[in-house]
Amino acid sequence: MKARIRWLDGMAFEAESGSGHRLVVDGPPDLGGKDRGPRPMELILQGLGCCSAVDVVHILERGRHSVSGCEVEVEAERAETPPQVFTRIHLHFKVSGAGLKAAAVERAVKLSAEKYCSASIMFAQVADVTHSHETVVEN
Repeated sequence: MKARIRWLDGMAFEAESGSGHRLVVDGPPDLGGKDRGPRPMELILQGLGCCSAVDVVHILERGRHSVSGCEVEVEAERAETPPQVFTRIHLHFKVSGAGLKAAAVERAVKLSAEKYCSASIMFAQVADVTHSHETVVEN
């Protein structure tokens, strides 16, 4: 994998992924940021949530479960002193689908957390990472 980061101005940077997708990332206002994009550490949490969500949806769809929605709320705590690493991260999944079984969602979340999600497993090496889930059954 590769990424290219290019300074725009102030504390704003354009980040380009190896697959060619771009987004603007900006530092906090106290460092000169102008709120032009997510903060770098916010982006890391978003990446973690997306990585896990991709796994959960993929696992459920491979199991032929009907999935109509998947949301992940990620909350994290950081150390108070520099380098202010994440010390605790919690991911809460809300997965919906017609006839969706709670046991299937639980299994998918567990497989993502313990086997497939590179980001979650990497963070678990340095922070307390927990997961919870809820299933919304649609008729």
